[in-house]
Amino acid sequence: MTKGLYIVWSVLIFAILAIAVERTYSYARYIAKQNAQTMVNKDIVYRNWVASHGGVYVPVDKHTPPNPYLSHVESRDFNVAGREYTLMNPAYTLRQMMGEYTKQYGIKTKITSKLLLNPINRPDEWETLALNKIESLRSRYVEFTDIDDKTYLRAMTPLFTKKGCLKCHAFQGYKVGDIRGGVSISIPMKPLYNDAFKGSLLLSALFFVLWIVGLVAIRMFSKKIYSYIDEKELMYEEYIYGLVSVVEKRDTYTAGHSTRVADYAELIAKKMGISEAEIHVLHRAGMLHDIGKVGIPDSVFLKPTRLSLDEYKMIQEHVNMSYEMLKNISIFDEIKEIVRDHHEHYDGSGYPRGLMGDDIPLLAHILTLADSFDAMTTDRIYKGRKSVSEALKEIAKLSGKQFHPDVAKAALIALKDVIIEQVENQKPITSIEKERFSYFYKDPLTGAFNEAYLRSHTEDMKDFKSLIWVSLTNFHDYNKKHGWNEGDKVLIDIVDIMNEKYSGVQKVYRFFGDNFLFALYDATIQKQVIDDLKKLFEQREITYKMKISDLSTKNTDGIKILEDVLDKLF
Repeated sequence: MTKGLYIVWSVLIFAILAIAVERTYSYARYIAKQNAQTMVNKDIVYRNWVASHGGVYVPVDKHTPPNPYLSHVESRDFNVAGREYTLMNPAYTLRQMMGEYTKQYGIKTKITSKLLLNPINRPDEWETLALNKIESLRSRYVEFTDIDDKTYLRAMTPLFTKKGCLKCHAFQGYKVGDIRGGVSISIPMKPLYNDAFKGSLLLSALFFVLWIVGLVAIRMFSKKIYSYIDEKELMYEEYIYGLVSVVEKRDTYTAGHSTRVADYAELIAKKMGISEAEIHVLHRAGMLHDIGKVGIPDSVFLKPTRLSLDEYKMIQEHVNMSYEMLKNISIFDEIKEIVRDHHEHYDGSGYPRGLMGDDIPLLAHILTLADSFDAMTTDRIYKGRKSVSEALKEIAKLSGKQFHPDVAKAALIALKDVIIEQVENQKPITSIEKERFSYFYKDPLTGAFNEAYLRSHTEDMKDFKSLIWVSLTNFHDYNKKHGWNEGDKVLIDIVDIMNEKYSGVQKVYRFFGDNFLFALYDATIQKQVIDDLKKLFEQREITYKMKISDLSTKNTDGIKILEDVLDKLF
């Protein structure tokens, strides 16, 4: 932006200076034309005055001998009181005056015509051309041309024949109103151009100062603008990255995912020789590529098992959501397309638009692979992670299909030495995460853990010392007799009483409707728990089946016990 303003300001200043300098020289030419017109006008007024008197008589001396070209005029000479006088026609007197002009000021003037009375007034080449021009134009002809390699303003003003002119020129065939010739004037331009040059130097100095002041002003203005833009961009970046943080804190799997993807993408891009500027764009895109997931419901986003087809389609919408969030913020113009297309595949099997090959931006191809690599090397509840070597083998296998061949080739080298930090799987860790996962892992009626939690947290079995399995055998009849609300209250009481009395030393699971598992961390409370359960069931007239597995005395895999009991007991 600043460079552009510098260029615009410089072009503007120098364009105005060029115009001003040109106008200075144009003014010099204008002055020359005005001076020429003024001088010719004076000459013509003088000539007309002389002509109106039929000429003037002057004493004869060595400077003014009788004009031999007026010998046909009978009254050319006369003598008064012993002093001889001779007739001076207008052209002759004017030529003498013009000669003085030339001597003193270098301004060349003369009267000339094509039909000469005096050969001295013979026109030169330019004057011949000018005489032809004024005959057709019947007005002044002006031109800038060179005389002896020096520039002059040359002008030819027509002389119209008046009645007084016929005294000397009637024998040449002229009539009143004819153009008898013209007054030629040549003004040297060098003195005027010298003045214009001096003026141009002064203008250049002034404009140079103005140019410098403008550059300084632009610099200061640009710094303020950039400061404002930087603050605005920082605000937007912080806001968007804040949303990314919200997305990644929704579960442990996504924590750090965007940063890892951005870093992997950068490694691949560097290997491919991508420019630093594009790598910066790619890294930002990597940080924000999943921003649209903020709009995906927890019931889909946090689902610990494989997604259904409808749920998968809903997850796919996150790329469009990301694009919609970024497209109206100008600072994200460079990355919005990359973010939208990071799930497109080289063979056209991706989403959301089914683009293929080079229709997909190269940076999006890189981001696609980096995102997939992180997914391969991170644990999920329903699948384990791959090692780096296993993930790279998968990438090589999918080259030309899911991944751009050139990107895959670079990734096989760029990512081979990546060290994958141990990333926890999707299991909830904090109390907030656990509460978010209650939709999946807790029975909505009683708050007890459900079968999904039991099967996804089988490693908890290593900490349990005793398992008490209970199946309510007549609960359907109980509901028919006492009503469904009363039945629900019984189920809730079973869980609440056990959790309240044995808080911290056991977990209660409910699954398959009427079945419970009481898992104890302390085997010494096993008898007390069993007695409390029996008492509770007897009070509510509920029949049941119970099986006890004492893990503290058996060197048996708790997971296998769990599977056996689920298969045989229920």
